[in-house]
Amino acid sequence: MSAQTNHVVIVAGAGPAGLAVAASLGKAGHDVIILNRDIKFGGLAEYGIFPSKLKLRGGLRKQYWELLEQPNIHYLGNVSIGKEKDLTVEELRGLGASAVVFSIGAQGTKAIGVEGDSAHGVFHAKDVVYHFNRLPGFGDRPFNVGKHVAVIGAGDVMVDIAHWLVRYKKVERVTAIVRRGPAERKYNPKEIRAVCANMDVEGIKKEFTRIKDRLVAVGQNPDEIFKSLTGEFTKCEPKVSDAKMGFQFLASPKRILVDANNQVRGLEMEENKLEPKGADTAAVGLKQLYEFPCDSVVFAVGDKVDETVGLPYKGGVFVTNPNKTANEPDDALFQAYDEASGKIVEGVFLAGWARKASEGLVGIAKRDGDWCAEVVIRYLGTRTTGSQAKAVLDKLHALLQERKSRPVDVKALRILESAEQKQQGATECIGEFKFVTNQEMIGLIDRG
Repeated sequence: MSAQTNHVVIVAGAGPAGLAVAASLGKAGHDVIILNRDIKFGGLAEYGIFPSKLKLRGGLRKQYWELLEQPNIHYLGNVSIGKEKDLTVEELRGLGASAVVFSIGAQGTKAIGVEGDSAHGVFHAKDVVYHFNRLPGFGDRPFNVGKHVAVIGAGDVMVDIAHWLVRYKKVERVTAIVRRGPAERKYNPKEIRAVCANMDVEGIKKEFTRIKDRLVAVGQNPDEIFKSLTGEFTKCEPKVSDAKMGFQFLASPKRILVDANNQVRGLEMEENKLEPKGADTAAVGLKQLYEFPCDSVVFAVGDKVDETVGLPYKGGVFVTNPNKTANEPDDALFQAYDEASGKIVEGVFLAGWARKASEGLVGIAKRDGDWCAEVVIRYLGTRTTGSQAKAVLDKLHALLQERKSRPVDVKALRILESAEQKQQGATECIGEFKFVTNQEMIGLIDRG
């Protein structure tokens, strides 16, 4: 690509979506400056995959290293974007790049909306996942969960949390609380292998007996569903604790019950029934309440974006252009949009969970990044080139220096990687060693 058509694009966020955007734009000959809140790249691929899945994470990491060492890709970690952060959205837009892509994930937490949700022993799934993946700010946070943990949800995140609780926290019991029935479970059968050796099959059988009539009422066969659910308990990972795992189906938490010290002692639950909803079913409350004793509660109910970033925001999401285009993929889906002025935010795009929170994991995020890159490349084709990469980077470094920020480049990351590899086996961390605070990492790089 000639210098006349070579653009500079800033990508904020270095998770699977942002790195997919960067890879496509880099391949098309553009210069890409990647800014990342965390010191290390990877996002969900680094801090959202269960730590013992070393092969998957190792493969992704190898791809990402290859990308970041390309001459037209410029990486700076430890740079946060938003109000009262290292850089604001407007400052990024003023650096002279032709476009800015935000792939910063969904860093907000959905309000649980249940009375008592501020009690000791109430946790959000994302915080727990960040904790066992040793994300700075979370890795050294205590998670006192007690002996019996209720996990609200029926997807793969619930399974990962149950895996951690059963195999590493050595709790006595984990119960997945599921709003609908066993036929509507969302987790991948392969994922359940991590905990199926600890399944309380007798307890699950009793639970099926308890809800049997409500399944039959919507034409479901309880015996077949039980056989299907327990039939997935094959190729289980070896049992390493005596913890029991079970389910509470057709149940919605209405209130968190606490003791005199504001510590969780249980849940007030509402019995649900199923009602047909097209080809699917919906859970409908029966207004019958009961107490379910437990020591802590983890809500695996999804995420929202961080409204403090400074992008147009409404109802838990950043606002995208409502006016469809004829292009494929539809440009509008990726364009930031200011509802007050009724105009797109010129040159600003969204990808991954920043565009659609909690939508799939690494593969889905990568695909979204690929689509976003197509839209950005189309947009760049309509623009005259702006500043060259060196000018944008010089301006960026001057601004970060003024803010007394401490960006971390690829060379520094290699020093960090080498130090982490030396520590493997010297820790009880699941799977691999990670430094748990930014201060540790920066200190080590400086001594490097």
